[in-house]
Amino acid sequence: MTGESERRPIAPEWFRRALAVRYDDEYADIDGCSVHVLAWGASGRRGLVFVHGGSAHAHWWTHVASTFADDFRVLAVDLSGHGDSGRRERYSLEQWTDEVVAVAAPGGDRRATRRRRSQHGRLRDDRDRGAAPGPRGGAIVCDSPVAEPDPEMGAYRRRQAFGRSRTYETLDDALSRFRTVPGQDHYLDYVMDHVARWSVHQVEGGWQWKFDPRMFAQVSGGMRAVALPYLSKVTCRFALLRSEFGLVTPTIGESMYERLGRLAPVIEIPEAGHHAMLDQPLLLITALRTLLADWDHSEPRRR
Repeated sequence: MTGESERRPIAPEWFRRALAVRYDDEYADIDGCSVHVLAWGASGRRGLVFVHGGSAHAHWWTHVASTFADDFRVLAVDLSGHGDSGRRERYSLEQWTDEVVAVAAPGGDRRATRRRRSQHGRLRDDRDRGAAPGPRGGAIVCDSPVAEPDPEMGAYRRRQAFGRSRTYETLDDALSRFRTVPGQDHYLDYVMDHVARWSVHQVEGGWQWKFDPRMFAQVSGGMRAVALPYLSKVTCRFALLRSEFGLVTPTIGESMYERLGRLAPVIEIPEAGHHAMLDQPLLLITALRTLLADWDHSEPRRR
């Protein structure tokens, strides 16, 4: 990303290596909307798909997703109304689910526009997150309390966030206003800087956040409330990563474990806030690798 701000925190070597992994920007037309995808690794490998939460974008995952590029075909999607994807007149959880399924389909119709190295570059935000492997199929959900109201929706209704799009005069001004919902006590400044820079785009008169604020008015019931009935219908492999200081309390984790037929592991990420990729990314990567390795060498239990 380009812009007048060049002031960046000092990042450790592992993070710089992760951002240096080559990726493709790809676009797919899904139900009349252009959906943007980041793609790492060789085509034809097993797929690993990373999905951001409400008002976030694919680059929340860059420093995590790229570390799997040697073993998987890795994708990170910008859902419609987010990141560098197009906007729709109406949004729904079902529509976003269709986008993820279409993007992840083998041989999906996407076009690559450029191949490049990730830069310390753009801006955006986060929320419910997931990574799904193949070919057997499965889902890993990161600190998403399906039984609880969305903090994003609460912030929207209280007019604390996600309201009318504001234009910031300079990039530095926009970067200084970047916040997560919900907030947490600890962040890695170099990760926050990276995510923030991919969260904005330049418009006439300055800089704006990329996400479409209309989605919060449309998904009035909250994404997690809409998802609740689906828990008892999950048939693929499933795991829940619970952040120690996140939204999935032990009680909520136990409730979700019951609804999932007592078959899905609930694993705590120590010292992590809700947005684990922002404060404990290496622990998150380790948890993901451990689950994927186990799924490669074990048979799933059935309901």
